[in-house]
Amino acid sequence: MAQPKYITKIDQIEQIPEEERERLKKITEKFVFRVNEYYIGLINWEDPDDPIKNLVIPNENELSEYGRWDASDEDTNYVVPGCQHKYETTALLICSEVCGAYCRYCFRKRLFRNDVKEAMSDVDPGIEYIRNHPEINNVLLTGGDPLILATKKLRYIIEELRSIPHVKIIRIGSKLPVFNPMRIYEDEELLDLFKEYSTPDNRIYVMAHVNHPREITDEAKRGFQALHDAGVMVVNQTPVLKGINDNPDDLTELLDKLSWAGVTPYYFFINRPVAGNTDFVLSLKEAYEAVEEAKARTSGLGKRIRLSMSHTSGKIEILAIEDGKAYLKYHQSRDGNYGKFMILDCPDDAGWFDELPGNEAYWEAPKKKTEEVVSVNQMSDMPQKGKRRAPRKQPTS
Repeated sequence: MAQPKYITKIDQIEQIPEEERERLKKITEKFVFRVNEYYIGLINWEDPDDPIKNLVIPNENELSEYGRWDASDEDTNYVVPGCQHKYETTALLICSEVCGAYCRYCFRKRLFRNDVKEAMSDVDPGIEYIRNHPEINNVLLTGGDPLILATKKLRYIIEELRSIPHVKIIRIGSKLPVFNPMRIYEDEELLDLFKEYSTPDNRIYVMAHVNHPREITDEAKRGFQALHDAGVMVVNQTPVLKGINDNPDDLTELLDKLSWAGVTPYYFFINRPVAGNTDFVLSLKEAYEAVEEAKARTSGLGKRIRLSMSHTSGKIEILAIEDGKAYLKYHQSRDGNYGKFMILDCPDDAGWFDELPGNEAYWEAPKKKTEEVVSVNQMSDMPQKGKRRAPRKQPTS
């Protein structure tokens, strides 16, 4: 396969003035940089506010004091290294620590620290946990980007999961359909794998991460078609991000183009308060109004989208924000509160559930299920050079 060249040093981006590159190097020491030549080619360098540029090129405000490395306390969801079990029927296998490029807003940017080892190449402990928990009927492969893994590795994971009778759905979270669609449509072994294991009874889903309509190129559409032809269901999820897709015109175009390509609009997310993300923050009111304006212009297919917060306590759907009130519902709940309806005061500048007065009445901070996983929020704010910190071993007695 003729794959695009990957770029990991800001000095290699000649379209950025040398003086600016020097300033951006400091950011990349804390938040790593990675992109590829295909995706860089989508940037309009004449536009200083180009959304594709904002998505992957560092910005100096990333070093502003804001947020936490693990804003949703994912360290409390791990049951064994590399496997999270937050919701009763769903398990996550964190099986890759690399992506086709690194989104500057990424909520898991902690995985790319050189002193953190959360993603596990050895998925066997996670698969064994899933095998022993029959309530789990769907598994999400995530990271990082699982489609960056060698097809041989993906085959091993999928075959193991398909050998577990109670696992009915396998999901793969990936931005490769737009970061590097050639990875999909040029790899016959990958497509054969999907054809074999995405069946009428038990489908494989690709949870695509398309943030902006300009990412839906002819190559991306060819990748979507290859997945469809292989029997894979493709849906899309994206946060609503200031400077990237907060314009209702862009959101409308995104919903339309996804629907036309046979990609189901699934979730719009509120940007998590993650370290380095200050430039992308919208208030809940701003995000809600942009999404509602876009939904008003699109078809019923586009209107299937849900606007949610992936909070520590669960997925909280934003039903409405009106007259200073937020109308919310637990769409998923860590503590079994699915469907719980909430009405809370919503200050105009509130950007997260924790910023709504009275939110603490609806949830409690969770406790870790295993000490084998490091809590990045308790580590140094600046990544430490050297070896990655491996998971701790549990005491045997």
